[in-house]
Amino acid sequence: MASNAVSYRDEYQRSMSDPDGFWLQAAQAVDWVVPPTQAHNKEDSPRGRWFADGELNTCYNALDRHVAAGRGDQPALIHDSAMEGTQKMYSYAELTEQVSRFAGVLRAQGVGKGDRVLIYLPMIPEAAIAMLATARLGAIHSVVFGGFAASELAVRIQDAGPKVVVTTSGGLEPNRHVEYLPTVAEALTKAGVPELPVIIKHRNGFTSDPQALGLTVVDWEAALAVAEPAAPVPVNATDPLYVLYTSGTTGAPKGVVRDNGGHAVALLWTMANHYDIGPGDVWWTASDVGWVVGHSYIVYGPLLAGATTVMYEGKPVGTPDAGAFWRVIEQHQVKALFTAPTALRAIRKMDPEAELLQKYDVGSLQTLFTAGERLDTDTYLWAGKVLGVPVVDHWWQTETGWAIVGNPRGLEPLPLKAGSPTVPMPGFDLRIVDGGGVDVATGEEGNIVLGLPLPPGTLPTLWNDDQRFINSYLSAFEGCYVTGDSGYQDEDGYVFVMGRTDDVINVAGHRLSTGAIEQVLGTHPAVAECAVIGIADALKGQKAVGFVVLKSGVSLAPADLQTELVALVRREIGPVADFKTAVVVDALPKTRSGKILRKTMRQIADGDDYTVPSTIEDPAVIEALLPVLSART
Repeated sequence: MASNAVSYRDEYQRSMSDPDGFWLQAAQAVDWVVPPTQAHNKEDSPRGRWFADGELNTCYNALDRHVAAGRGDQPALIHDSAMEGTQKMYSYAELTEQVSRFAGVLRAQGVGKGDRVLIYLPMIPEAAIAMLATARLGAIHSVVFGGFAASELAVRIQDAGPKVVVTTSGGLEPNRHVEYLPTVAEALTKAGVPELPVIIKHRNGFTSDPQALGLTVVDWEAALAVAEPAAPVPVNATDPLYVLYTSGTTGAPKGVVRDNGGHAVALLWTMANHYDIGPGDVWWTASDVGWVVGHSYIVYGPLLAGATTVMYEGKPVGTPDAGAFWRVIEQHQVKALFTAPTALRAIRKMDPEAELLQKYDVGSLQTLFTAGERLDTDTYLWAGKVLGVPVVDHWWQTETGWAIVGNPRGLEPLPLKAGSPTVPMPGFDLRIVDGGGVDVATGEEGNIVLGLPLPPGTLPTLWNDDQRFINSYLSAFEGCYVTGDSGYQDEDGYVFVMGRTDDVINVAGHRLSTGAIEQVLGTHPAVAECAVIGIADALKGQKAVGFVVLKSGVSLAPADLQTELVALVRREIGPVADFKTAVVVDALPKTRSGKILRKTMRQIADGDDYTVPSTIEDPAVIEALLPVLSART
């Protein structure tokens, strides 16, 4: 906790009553080329823009200024590859030199201010280097998760219109190598730009021949060796830093735009005040640069703050075992870890008693942060017990770029409540409304919406599609951004996010949250993780069906487990839930970022047309569930 703790309540109220003053003060943490004199420009209706008269360079703020401050020797980036058993450290001076030279490589390919660079890389240092080098030139990067199929890559190339693609020979998964170059070649052909230059970082162990594939190859190492370093290019605060396509996109992609100025201000505020991380602290976000979490809190946030960021190439289990996270914490003296609840559930499933934790000294760890999927009470309690540190959930979206709801550890931390990510963060005017947009009573579930304007760092629009932005997010409730999630606030103002609004089911006229039922199922000692979906029912409209994965080593007859789970839901929620079916499965289908594909499961069970999202971690899991789900109709 910060030694000069400031009250959350005071900070939040100040952000609501004087947002311009609050955010202009926060903006002082940025090194501006031209400091802004205004915070929010309300004339740009309906959303406004932040710091419109300011100029800066994000890469300079993430790198050069720390070197100029005399901290060039401090570790900036630690790459830890559990896949290859290697570690590599870049100081701020070394990372600045690498980024400025790669910016020269991009400039030699004609990349300049406002141009797009598409990055298709796994969790290797070159991913962060490419992102920062693009920002250095005032260009716009679009990172596509390494391993996406060619068709998905192609539509993103078409939509972003990049001048160059940055990729590598392939990515590493447990027990297999994933060749990237055939996918890139196919995607470029499908996008109609087969001649687009492709900068390739070559890795050992991959066999694809880029020349044979017809790629226009620029060798990363050869180009870097002769590149002239590029200086930071100032841009307007409102100029785009990146475009990130939302996971699960089907049809026309939805490109979330992030601007430079608001992004830098918001991330600097969060690193200090939400995560309590400052210069020299070691911070680890166990995610991927292909997701928004990787953008905000592997690359930009910690480097803007002058911290040391850990980039991990590996899994929570299987590389080599369920002690992998504890090894990284010990080896790099990690102060705070940010991961998805699904990673904790995977560790717990394989090592329920956390026996592997005893092999490591994780005394450096002060806080465990989670986001990306609901943190069930059982996992929250387990993680807190075995680690002995606060387990701090928080809730946000690709669109917002940082926490909507959280527990600010750098201010005066608030008491933690199981099941709640705590309270709205400064700048977010959070409301719970019914279908007509009317505020509901305390404790009553409804639609979670955010009053406009949204704070700095959130999306100002969608790439090349202002109208789609308005239609998708701003049209349902006047003057509000629609999160698409449902939930409620208790008497203390704590927010409970119960799931996507389409995960609210109607059982015989009663609206029930599948998230609430999942929370109950997750408390059973045999259950490692679970998903509840609403399936069409001729009599009652919908019925709730639970799919549960058992902890490793648990032996319990499915019929007995179902009886116990039904009784548990009846006791905790009541007969109104009419919960009668719990199915034991080997695994739940998830995206690579850890979200369970409840909607796809529901569509299969209801016999509706469905498309398996391109972001799925393992398509075989859906295949294995098909007969189980089809039997639910």
